[in-house]
Amino acid sequence: MNTKTIAENRVVRHEYFIVESYEAGIELAGTEVKSIRNGGVNLKDSWISIDNGEAFIRNMHISPYEKGNIFNKDPYRVRKLLLHKKEILKLFGQVKQGGYTLIPISLYFKDSKVKVQVGLCKGKKLHDKRDDMAKRDASREMERAMKERNH
Repeated sequence: MNTKTIAENRVVRHEYFIVESYEAGIELAGTEVKSIRNGGVNLKDSWISIDNGEAFIRNMHISPYEKGNIFNKDPYRVRKLLLHKKEILKLFGQVKQGGYTLIPISLYFKDSKVKVQVGLCKGKKLHDKRDDMAKRDASREMERAMKERNH
C-alpha cells in the first residue's frame, strides 16, 4: 500500500488525547482532488459531526483549483465521510455519552484515493498540556546534551 500524507492537524495532539482512530474515505469533487494534490488543504479548525446516521467533515478548507473555473466548489463546504454504518453508530454513541469529540487528524492518499484519519478525542486540561510540554522540553535538553558530549 502506497500512502502519502497531504495535511496534518498538528493542534490535535496538543489539545486532545486521541483515544481511537479510524480511516474514512471522503466524498470530493474532481477539482477538489486536484487542489489537494497541489497541497491546497487546511485541517486546522475542522471537526466531524454525525447527522442522520452519516458522518460529515466541517470547516475543512480546500483551496479553489486555479484551472477549475465554474467547477470549483465552496472551499468550506460540508463534505461527507465514508465510514461503515457500525463505525458511525459506535462513534455516535461515544460522542453522545462519553464527552468525546471527532476531529480529523490527517489527510492522505492511499494508493490513489483520498483518506481521512478520524480521531475519537477527549480534551486535555491545562495541566495535561503543561506536562506534555515539560516532557518535550526535557527530551530536547537530553538530545542537546548528548550531541554536545559526542562532539
